[in-house]
Amino acid sequence: MLRQLRKDAGKERDDAAEWLEISQQTLSKIELGRQTIKAPHVRLLCQLYDVDAGTLDNLLRLAKEANQRGWWVAYRDTVPESFRRFVGHEADAAAIWDYQAEYVPGLLQTPAYVAAITRASRPNASDAEVNRSVSLRRERQERLDEGEPPQLRFYLNEAVIRRTVGGAEVMREQLEHLVAAGTADHIELRIVPFSAGAHAAMSASFIMMRFPDEPEPAFAYVENDRGAVYQEDPGDIDRYNLILSELDRVALSHVSSRSMIESAAESL
Repeated sequence: MLRQLRKDAGKERDDAAEWLEISQQTLSKIELGRQTIKAPHVRLLCQLYDVDAGTLDNLLRLAKEANQRGWWVAYRDTVPESFRRFVGHEADAAAIWDYQAEYVPGLLQTPAYVAAITRASRPNASDAEVNRSVSLRRERQERLDEGEPPQLRFYLNEAVIRRTVGGAEVMREQLEHLVAAGTADHIELRIVPFSAGAHAAMSASFIMMRFPDEPEPAFAYVENDRGAVYQEDPGDIDRYNLILSELDRVALSHVSSRSMIESAAESL
């Protein structure tokens, strides 16, 4: 709403940032919902944008609510804080690039596949914990299918479709789901084949996101067993953009990737 009010008032982002005495980057994060805004700043911006009292009251209420926890708080006992933050960003993204070396990306996983990898990675997990992991995946997928979904570009190491997870039936269902998901206009799915040999993304799986009104990705998200790292420095973004360009070079086309996935499913 603040972004639209600024545009309606004919103000540029640097005008608003200078008015608040903050950086344009900070203002961008506020307008994208990636950083909360305090009530005094809301009042100042409304003064700059010549906003009526009713709209101001509504914005102040929304600013207060923005500090409250998101829908994913229900899963705080299932996933770490770093990933709950990630899910919030995921819902706001305009484009997502996802390279996975070991398993199917979460947004494309079937319930049975989720259960299988959860039990493998957490052998002591209870049935209730496994079911909550499945529910979280499903809710993430449903929310990204609503309205205007982001552009999703997935790069999968060939090992992802060759490794049988949860048994032949579970894996066949998962591969068939990948084929079906790849028909959506907003999804591009590409396999990095074994024949590509060594490549730039071998060091780790990662996810990059770009938000509305931003020309470049905002960060690269890299997970590990103890949490995750958000790499946001310009040098980091340049590095991961280079990795993506190399993945584009060595990965199979969308059509050829679909054929390989279909062949892998038929072999089970």
